[in-house]
Amino acid sequence: MPTIDALSDRLSGYLDLQQIKAVRRAYFYAEQAHDGQRRKSGEPYVTHPLSVASILAGMHMDHQSLMAAMLHDVIEDTEVNRDGLAGQFGDQVTDIVDGVSKLTHLEFETRAEAQAENFQKMVMAMAVDIRVILVKLADRLHNMRTLGAMPPEKQRRIARETLDIYAPVAARLGMRDMQLELEDLAFQSYHPMRSKYIRRAVVQARGQRKDIITSIEESIRSRLTQEGFSGGVSGREKHLYSIYSKMKSKGKSFEEIMDVFAFRIVTDSVDDCYRVLGVVHSLYKPVAGRFKDYIAIPKANGYQSLHTDLFGARNITIEVQIRTKEMDAVASQGIAEHSHYKIYGDSSSAVDGYNRARKWVQSLLEMQKRAGDSMEFIETVKTDLFSDEVYVFSPKGRIYELPQGATAVDFAYAVHTDVGNSCISCRINRRLAPLSQTLESGQTVEIITTASARPNIAWMNFVVTGKARSAIRHFVKQQQRDESVELGRRLLNQFMSNFGTSVDEVDPGRLQTLLEEVQLNSLDDLLVDIGLGNRMAYVVARRLRPSSDEETSKDLGPVTSDKPFAIKGTEGMVLHYARCCGPIPGDKITGHISSGRGLVIHRSDCRNIAFMKDDAEKCVYLEWSASIDEEFTVNLDLQVEPARGLIASLATTAAGAGSNVFKIDISETDSPLSTVHMDITVTSRIHLARVMRKLKSLPAVYKLTRV
Repeated sequence: MPTIDALSDRLSGYLDLQQIKAVRRAYFYAEQAHDGQRRKSGEPYVTHPLSVASILAGMHMDHQSLMAAMLHDVIEDTEVNRDGLAGQFGDQVTDIVDGVSKLTHLEFETRAEAQAENFQKMVMAMAVDIRVILVKLADRLHNMRTLGAMPPEKQRRIARETLDIYAPVAARLGMRDMQLELEDLAFQSYHPMRSKYIRRAVVQARGQRKDIITSIEESIRSRLTQEGFSGGVSGREKHLYSIYSKMKSKGKSFEEIMDVFAFRIVTDSVDDCYRVLGVVHSLYKPVAGRFKDYIAIPKANGYQSLHTDLFGARNITIEVQIRTKEMDAVASQGIAEHSHYKIYGDSSSAVDGYNRARKWVQSLLEMQKRAGDSMEFIETVKTDLFSDEVYVFSPKGRIYELPQGATAVDFAYAVHTDVGNSCISCRINRRLAPLSQTLESGQTVEIITTASARPNIAWMNFVVTGKARSAIRHFVKQQQRDESVELGRRLLNQFMSNFGTSVDEVDPGRLQTLLEEVQLNSLDDLLVDIGLGNRMAYVVARRLRPSSDEETSKDLGPVTSDKPFAIKGTEGMVLHYARCCGPIPGDKITGHISSGRGLVIHRSDCRNIAFMKDDAEKCVYLEWSASIDEEFTVNLDLQVEPARGLIASLATTAAGAGSNVFKIDISETDSPLSTVHMDITVTSRIHLARVMRKLKSLPAVYKLTRV
């Protein structure tokens, strides 16, 4: 069990006396605040924050981070409030503590929602001070180390959360040591039997492999000495969770994974890394296509190293990583290493990793602002956390890191949100390519944009980055809101005209009273509800009518509109054309108000709305606007005599009449005639009649009907 004196001795190696005294003062404050509280294991509660601070001390974190670690549960679990803590230890420490604190004062419908809200708050705090995540990760690591005191069900829940969020976050920030320990501890709690059997198999395999590992290490070390290089050579341990993950994802047996021997070579300089690469390639033959240069092109988390696979002695495969001491430290500690080098000098790897982490946190903050809720946000973030990278180039040679499976649209949003919103096509390696094409490392991608372009909701089917998904969702939501406001205004004006007034002439007092009753903030929010069908326009019209009309209209029943509502065909996503009857300009139409969808347009003779046509609450009488240039889909059924080239003749005839053919198929029946189903586009009933006449004129067509 750690003690404050033992911690102080460790801190004397890199902090000055005043800073150590500040950390000790935070400890004694926490000890007093948590007096009488105990952990599930029975230990005094203060042992937990002390252990968290000890973990951070191992990363050489600054004194403010250590103070925040000592105090991270004070606001949540004791009578001390934020202002009291700020008065004692300052705003910086208090901000870190506040970012780490859990959201216990909020009530959530599900534990998943609580987890999402908690992570969202942490991201916002990280944007202010990235040390928040380091304290939070250390807190989670100590909780995982002492998880055995918890009930089994709670152990599994915490372990699952660790695997879903905290271990991937540690990996994304380059903190490999913490990531691996979190994964192994969580794996042990979530799958205790699987962990036990894999651990037993690893111990057995380690004994069988000891001679081989020693032999390869000695061969590499002696060759490096012979060539005049100084560098440490060590075998890399395979961790339980990584073995399990590879067995599960790649469908490999334990023996197949353990047959690959892994080694790390740590040198003094970047130049030595490349020279050592040549030495090991001369010692063992490299495997074609299995070399990766993460020094020239670092990973998104700042990780740098040379990776190569070799054919070793006895027909075994060797994985070798070659890096500098500085790169090795950053690979282990990630952004935490930045704090260490701020004290002891400059490190380009540590600073680069820190800057990349800051950039990632800023992108998280941007996604958080666009997300509709915390659950949507956390799903978006998970997409970014669980991904390998591909590296592509802009036409000017700038490198962009994207997840595996990323497309040109993902690249466009990585360049800038405005570029993504306005892209229409792309060139990959100077050749035109579809926006949905998956990118590969080394490709040069050029995005073609136009000011009038807009994101397409269909892009959601193939984009993979969180930034692209959140930007498309945000644009679509904003577009839907704007269209809902416009449709809601038109619907409300339609009914307000019965009282000789309009939305713009409504008494502000009556409007404010109504908004307070329905718990909305503004007129636009009310219009959105009407446009989406969540609130009836005629009911709102009655509430907002002039006071002089109240007596004369109170016994007249529902407000109806004598003048039909004009449909322009361009209302967008808040107006839908019913698939059951497929209305087109020229048909008599009726609108059915559907909650959450807006206005659904049916033909007036459609059987699906026959029972509600006279209900003013659910239906609105409509007419087509005189200026419509949209195209509408119509389904046709044709009875035809089978003939060679029939499908081509039907498609050519429809196209000749100015119609696009979306779909055409033929089905055989028992009779001599076959049935052809066609989906075509027309602009009006007149256009449809012209197309049908052309099709009927074909000798093979016996009967033609509109479905």
